Amino acid sequence: MNKQKHLSIRCDSDTLDKFYYVSKYNGRSGSGQILYMIRSVVEQFEKENGIITDDDIKNSSLNKQ
Repeated sequence: MNKQKHLSIRCDSDTLDKFYYVSKYNGRSGSGQILYMIRSVVEQFEKENGIITDDDIKNSSLNKQ
């Protein structure tokens, strides 16, 4: 499960400009900031709910997107 995937989102230009400002302030690219945020959310979720296993992902209806 080490394949890289692409994620595309839509965002208004003011919010995106502010996001890039925050990213640069934190010493990250926009992509780097998004990856940092995703990893942080997953880490926090796993602290509160336990480790997400491959079986959890495979059996989740959320994986059918």
